[in-house]
Amino acid sequence: MTGPEVLDVARDTVVTLVLVSSPLMVVGLVVGVVISLFQALTQIQEMTLVFVPKILAIFAAMLLAMPFMADALQGYMVRVAARIVGG
Repeated sequence: MTGPEVLDVARDTVVTLVLVSSPLMVVGLVVGVVISLFQALTQIQEMTLVFVPKILAIFAAMLLAMPFMADALQGYMVRVAARIVGG
């Protein structure tokens, strides 16, 4: 495997990683900002108020985004397998 091929595989890996993780990260960011805004407005500084809704929202987003995530990972695996077979 030459240097440019290694860079292509690494670039494809990073792009796939960003595509797969971005829906969950965006949901976590939005829920975190909303909860922080709620805490600032009400001055309730309870730590469990941050974690429980964020975990539930990320879990729900994962259930909704799972087909997209699985498809992206399957496409990546097909591309890597084709490189392995192609030599």
